[in-house]
Amino acid sequence: MTREFSRTNRVASQIQRELAVLICEELKDPRLGMITVQEVRVARDLSHAKVYVTVIGGDLDEAGNVKRLNGAAGFLRSMLARRVKLRTVPELHFVFDESIERGTRLASLIEEAVGKDATKH
Repeated sequence: MTREFSRTNRVASQIQRELAVLICEELKDPRLGMITVQEVRVARDLSHAKVYVTVIGGDLDEAGNVKRLNGAAGFLRSMLARRVKLRTVPELHFVFDESIERGTRLASLIEEAVGKDATKH
């Protein structure tokens, strides 16, 4: 019988919580905007973790902020190793999460369609 909440999911959840705190407290780059860690997906062998982030504000666009986060991935990994009790801490790969922008765009399209429908009737 499989577990409902596997070890990789538990590790991903813990990494997500710790990274959110580390990015907020330890990264002192003023060019970074407000970064939210949306999701972390960890490989089955715990060697790699894909970290999905969204960025609000900042001097650079989303790609620039993600590039800075990937540049600081080694530092964040070493700080994460001090906080999480794992034999090996996964390598971090930051990716921009477009789901919020996509959801906002879909919501505006739905509102526009409802508005057009209301004017027809």
